[in-house]
Amino acid sequence: MTTPTQTVETFLDAFARRDVDAAMALVDSQVAVTVHPFGLYDKGADVLRTVLADLVRAFPDLMITVSRVIATGDVVTALFKVEGTQSADYAGAINQEKHLDIDQAWRFVVADGLITNVAAYWCQAQLYRRLAVKRYDEIGQLT
Repeated sequence: MTTPTQTVETFLDAFARRDVDAAMALVDSQVAVTVHPFGLYDKGADVLRTVLADLVRAFPDLMITVSRVIATGDVVTALFKVEGTQSADYAGAINQEKHLDIDQAWRFVVADGLITNVAAYWCQAQLYRRLAVKRYDEIGQLT
């Protein structure tokens, strides 16, 4: 049996390898997904799969560098940096092949070895600055 920390670390290791399928193998089918910068509040593994796959697709050289993992019972918070060079539209920002490096905090809830809740936080204004978005009224709709 794995601990909640081990489950989250294994998820993040798979994500860092850009292996969305391996990461999703650790996620409950009814996972609650909150991505605050996107205004995304939904349920289901497909929702989280899309969040991860969009990031991997837009940044094929994606690097995830975990700086800290904090566990309190079944709740695990991971602090990490996301880095990569944009090669496709992402989060409404057109591809300008800009380098992204942004600190993120993700909060996970784990039950019976599966992730049942994910809440992701980062500064969306910083993300847009890194991707050279000059005017917010020119940001495309998130799909």
